[in-house]
Amino acid sequence: MTKEKLFLYDTTLRDGQQTQGVQFSTAEKLQIAAALDDLGIDHIEGGWPGANPTDSEFFEAAPKYNATFTAFGMTKRAGRSAENDDILAAVMNAGTPAVCLVGKASAFHVTDALGISKDENTENVAASIAHIVKNGREALFDAEHFFDGYKFDADYALESVLAAYGAGARWIVLCDTNGGTLPSEIYAIVKAVIAAGVPGDHLAIHTHNDTENAVAGSLAAIDAGARQVQGTLNGLGERCGNANLTTIIPTLLLKPEYAEKFELGISLESLKSLTHLSRALDEILNRVPAKQAAYVGASAFAHKSGLHASAILKNPMTYEHVDPESVGNTRIIPMSNQAGQSNLIKRLGDAGYAVEKGDPALGRILDRIKARETAGYSYDTAQASFELMALDELGKLPKFFDVERYKVTVERRKNMRGEMVTVSEAVVVVQIGADRMLSVSESVDENGNDRGPINALSNALAKDLGPYQDSIDDMRLVDFKVRITDGGTEAVTRVIIDSEDSLGNRWSTVGVSPNIVDASFEALLEAITWKLVHDKVRAA
Repeated sequence: MTKEKLFLYDTTLRDGQQTQGVQFSTAEKLQIAAALDDLGIDHIEGGWPGANPTDSEFFEAAPKYNATFTAFGMTKRAGRSAENDDILAAVMNAGTPAVCLVGKASAFHVTDALGISKDENTENVAASIAHIVKNGREALFDAEHFFDGYKFDADYALESVLAAYGAGARWIVLCDTNGGTLPSEIYAIVKAVIAAGVPGDHLAIHTHNDTENAVAGSLAAIDAGARQVQGTLNGLGERCGNANLTTIIPTLLLKPEYAEKFELGISLESLKSLTHLSRALDEILNRVPAKQAAYVGASAFAHKSGLHASAILKNPMTYEHVDPESVGNTRIIPMSNQAGQSNLIKRLGDAGYAVEKGDPALGRILDRIKARETAGYSYDTAQASFELMALDELGKLPKFFDVERYKVTVERRKNMRGEMVTVSEAVVVVQIGADRMLSVSESVDENGNDRGPINALSNALAKDLGPYQDSIDDMRLVDFKVRITDGGTEAVTRVIIDSEDSLGNRWSTVGVSPNIVDASFEALLEAITWKLVHDKVRAA
């Protein structure tokens, strides 16, 4: 059976940048676009030329992609021609092979938001699209508020998209701009658009996630006949985000209902880079990856229950809908007080330590896990600390150094300008073999701001560890989480630290104490120890 072509359109660089707290630099846009092109995306929307300096610089760089590079803008304004609209001209001057223009497809928005007549809006849409086509560009009409507009005034919503299609638009993009349309409604309305005269192979779907239905709505549109799907990496976007391409893409490639029907520009081999791409984007944005994200999350293939882990060891299909390696992810057997020997054996095996069933150490490790989690520890979210604890019980944990003592001070005082400032300082004394080392560090960044006592302690600890320094210099703290929890009869502080190295290895460690500084120091020590064990560094 001949497969139909299904097109993927990425708008991370435009819609994704509307996420609160997200602002790409030109260099970051170039980096992301190159990664999208390597993945095999069909259209890469770069932004709105002329809307801001970053977007303008990005288009001026004139990057070359296998994907169809697309500029975004809006239809001409009422009262002027397409040729004499300066905003439309800026978009055209970007010189991209494709241009996507947003225009109103809702009678309510035309009359109440734009304050013009429906006829004027229809003329604006048709003239703008015709202008793009006349200049030899691929034209896309972004029909804003289409689904809400259809429910408000179906005749006009159809009039607007038919005008764009009649003017030569290659793609009519049906937008669920407010994100409130349910998948069943999207299916029915897309069917109605096709029946009205816009063929499915000219229809695109663009959904927002305000009801957590953006992916489902996109699939419903495909089921109804749309042949282009738009979205963003990691579901970035305004408010609750856009349709998540890191969920849609593997669904289309790995689920037979779609894989047997459609041909995508992304190969199964390229799909294996998806998890890396998802996490690389989070790294650029300095965001913590969503652990429970479908397909690419760190917990997407995590099996905590002993019953589940036992079944997974016999056949992964018992609790996994796809092979984690197909999307570049990995299977995890977390450790917790629910763990059984199957979890433990599998987790130790994944870490490179073969332990036979029935080994007495297994029982000791499980008892230690349960006792420590009762005291407030969490090995479910701190796999590196679990590995170190297990190695200790197995008698395989090297002794790299001893911390003789540490001290942290926090001082609030006036600086030379008479301003009240806070300064943190830490002292750490360690014994490495026959050498005793003392390190002191303040926690002041390049702007002269104090970064806190934990940062000072981390800097001091990592400042001079002698023969281990190369490994320590290759790690950095990327997340720090604090929780007050009940441990036994009194409240304690649990600190989880996420660390990362230049190879992309990421690990989590835990510390627990009534004192937040002490809990943090324990987690820091374990982070360093895990790095040295993982790098196979020999103890001095």
